[in-house]
Amino acid sequence: MRKYFGRKIFVYVLTFFAAVTINWMIPRLMPGDPIQSRLARASLTDAGAAEALYEYFNNMFGLDQPLWQQYLNFWVSLLQGDLGISIWNFPTPVTELIMGAVPYSLGLLLPSILLSWFVGNWFGAYAARSKWLDNTILPLGYVLTATPYMWLALLLAWSLGIVADLFPASGSYGLSLQPAFTWTFISSLLEHWFLPFLSLFLVALGGWAIGMRNMIIYELESEYSNYLQALGAPRRLIRRYAFRNAMLPQITGLAVQLGTVVAGALLTEIVFSYQGLGYLILQAIQNQDFFLLQGAFLFIVIGVLIANFIIDVVYVMVDPRVRVQMQGGAK
Repeated sequence: MRKYFGRKIFVYVLTFFAAVTINWMIPRLMPGDPIQSRLARASLTDAGAAEALYEYFNNMFGLDQPLWQQYLNFWVSLLQGDLGISIWNFPTPVTELIMGAVPYSLGLLLPSILLSWFVGNWFGAYAARSKWLDNTILPLGYVLTATPYMWLALLLAWSLGIVADLFPASGSYGLSLQPAFTWTFISSLLEHWFLPFLSLFLVALGGWAIGMRNMIIYELESEYSNYLQALGAPRRLIRRYAFRNAMLPQITGLAVQLGTVVAGALLTEIVFSYQGLGYLILQAIQNQDFFLLQGAFLFIVIGVLIANFIIDVVYVMVDPRVRVQMQGGAK
């Protein structure tokens, strides 16, 4: 067990180092100068003042140093827990902006990922043994899983938000409200949360339902199922074994799909102007905010790696074959 998780942790550390390095490089490959862009928005008329401010901000953000020095400074600051100051929302620290956005993103991601996984697996398992449900779930599942997150988000915002006027089409809560632990704010928060959640839930639901339906059919047609059936085992028992074995690839698929779901959530937040990490990333790109962009990417990388590690631990607990291999029992 120690060697298994030691290797996993080593791989995750290497992945973290490579991903953070790439995330540091991406903003610096963007065309343009972030300081010039900020000064242009300030509409300064005095050329001397603009030049002085340019030198001041360039020095303060460390952008006047060579790239290798900027990279080393980044890791030193990162190990100290300092993600820098936002260029877009100067002088707010990047950590403060991200901490304000993370709860909104987690509030979308966790319910949509977990509920779509559980509900999709449940529907898929029943569709495998119900012709009526199979004829309904299968075509609907293919349509949902082939639908881009952003397209479905736009469709829901237009149909349920603008045409039907059932839910707000943008924002995280009412413009006249301030975050507070009151029923007025919470109800507004839930109303604005529903459409982004529904968009993520429906797209993921189709894929999980199709995957579980196919895996159940495969397991019911396997040799051990036929052997149990020949022995006269109850059909209910055979289906229980098939469901348990079909769950293992679905757990693996959850780890594989996490990155796609997170990317879909970021696009969904942009469509609904939902103030999560996706909204911050959009603002960072539009304002060439290197520090906010790399900070938001850093939190996404850490979140995906932690979620994958948790799934690895769960997989060891639910799959006895992995535990047997750890103990050297596999021949």
